[in-house]
Amino acid sequence: MTVVLRILLAVGLACGVLMPPGGAVAADAGHLDIVFVNPGKTGEVYWDMVAQAMQAAGRKLDAHVEVLTSERNYRTMQELGLGVVARADKPDFLILSNEESAAVPILEAAEAAGVKTLLLSNTLIGDDAARLGPPRRTLKTWLGDITTDLQTAGARMANALISAARSEKWQSSDGKIHLLGIGGDEITPSSIARNAGLQLAVTAAPDVVVDRMLFANWTQSEAEQVTANYLSWASRKGIRPAGIWAGNDPMALGAIKAISTAGLVPGQDIQVVGLNWSEDALRAIRAGRMLLTDGGHFLLGGWSIVLLRDYADGCDFAATSPRVEVKTSAITSANLVAVGDLIRTRAFDRIDFTRFRAKAGRCGQYDFSIDALISSLAPLEGAAD
Repeated sequence: MTVVLRILLAVGLACGVLMPPGGAVAADAGHLDIVFVNPGKTGEVYWDMVAQAMQAAGRKLDAHVEVLTSERNYRTMQELGLGVVARADKPDFLILSNEESAAVPILEAAEAAGVKTLLLSNTLIGDDAARLGPPRRTLKTWLGDITTDLQTAGARMANALISAARSEKWQSSDGKIHLLGIGGDEITPSSIARNAGLQLAVTAAPDVVVDRMLFANWTQSEAEQVTANYLSWASRKGIRPAGIWAGNDPMALGAIKAISTAGLVPGQDIQVVGLNWSEDALRAIRAGRMLLTDGGHFLLGGWSIVLLRDYADGCDFAATSPRVEVKTSAITSANLVAVGDLIRTRAFDRIDFTRFRAKAGRCGQYDFSIDALISSLAPLEGAAD
């Protein structure tokens, strides 16, 4: 981006002049340089997919995305972020995730250096949120955050189990539908939100009871053990278990293994739901052993580039709110074919990210739904017409 254009954009934004009515860009901001400090480890599926989606979006939206990986070390994350801010040739934007509440020193250094930042997946919480307030108040260069609505996801997962159990008439002898809840943990915001969604759905369903809410540290092995213990207990009590709600796919897969070991057939005797859109979960859905996997939140990587491209071109996403919350979606047997290959191959260049930009006169209004995603996909190479 040229110096003159940077100045023009800064003046325009400071004066509240975004762009003419309509979606056309008054003066294209041109090529963008964006740095993403990845909080995950190399090879960690979720964060790898976030970065890959981000880079695919960059290729469609004239943005180069540099990914720096912190290897799950918050000190490394801070060193990388502060290093970017200190560069002589600074990027147009810096994307961070507030893992372990480690992003604040980087945000404050970026403010001093004039580097615009966006928080992805995890925003400020607790004392940091109280001290700094919302985006653009204390830290003017903190443009906003893009997160997912995991409470709604948790409720949708539970409601799918309840609907399936009612349809199959899987009530126990007491007339109730009995569920097992398996959460990742009791302390992280993402887990709390998912668990709260489960509770909301059950509270609204007087014919449903959660026999146990157990925690398996996000792991398949621990979920397998707690499920085995629950099924043994239910058998002794004469309870007919109807469904297992798991806060992520690995725990759902552990539950499926325990169900089979207990002599039951997952998908026929009891339903299981998870969250992550993982390849293993998609295979389980295809085999009829799992009802659904919610998720798609790795696409926050791609959506973040859409927001920044629009912002750079004068269509500020904060026209609606600086805090963009994206709904996750469920993959079931009904839509598995449409998105399964995208996840399996990670061919995110098939997504036409240009179609997700804000429409004329609607800055800040986005449709990041699974239906919009499916409609944006280019056919697989070699696929039959």
